[in-house]
Amino acid sequence: MDLIKIAGKIADESGVQAYIVGGPVRDKLLGIENFDLDFVVEADGIKFAETLNKELKGKLTTYKAFGTATIDLKGKRIDIVTARKETYKRPAAYPTVKPGKIKDDLFRRDFTINAMAIAVNKKGLGKLVDFYNGQKDLKKGLIRVLHDKSFMDDPTRIFRAVRFSVRFGFKIEPHTKKLMKEAVLDGLLGEVNAGRIRKEIELFLKEKNPKKCLDVFGKLV
Repeated sequence: MDLIKIAGKIADESGVQAYIVGGPVRDKLLGIENFDLDFVVEADGIKFAETLNKELKGKLTTYKAFGTATIDLKGKRIDIVTARKETYKRPAAYPTVKPGKIKDDLFRRDFTINAMAIAVNKKGLGKLVDFYNGQKDLKKGLIRVLHDKSFMDDPTRIFRAVRFSVRFGFKIEPHTKKLMKEAVLDGLLGEVNAGRIRKEIELFLKEKNPKKCLDVFGKLV
């Protein structure tokens, strides 16, 4: 909470809106510990990260092409992202990025349960931002994509859908499962470079039930 208050103070002093987003929000609502933090800023995320790191005195790494930064703070990871829109020229390509608002940034995410945010500015502190019914799907235990081209944009989301369904004991929503199978049959995973595929398999193996992850994935092919 001290770190969140510092981020909120910097956001207020800078006159920008900042939010905690993604996995930390999901895990908070599930009552699961998550010591990493992901921030989205409706402004220059790198500039915000530089100011934040002056307070935290961690190790800052910036990625100017994507407007993102990471702070390593005693083994804890803090990601800061410029709120953005993304478009994809072809399946599995790196996205073309443009500045956007929090609604745009949440829409580019993989699943509704990961497309929620919590405000950190003093005004509205702690308010849940949920444009895409992520909390509803979280309560129902469903993995659902935000749009029909999700797996076309990023085929590795197929692996993530499997991992999250096994990790949390959630069901993959029927239309989402249909889109996953279509993406596999269309060979979209073949568009992904081998290094990214290997990384996803390694993440399967780090889950508590890697065999089930592989079994669920095997039923898609």
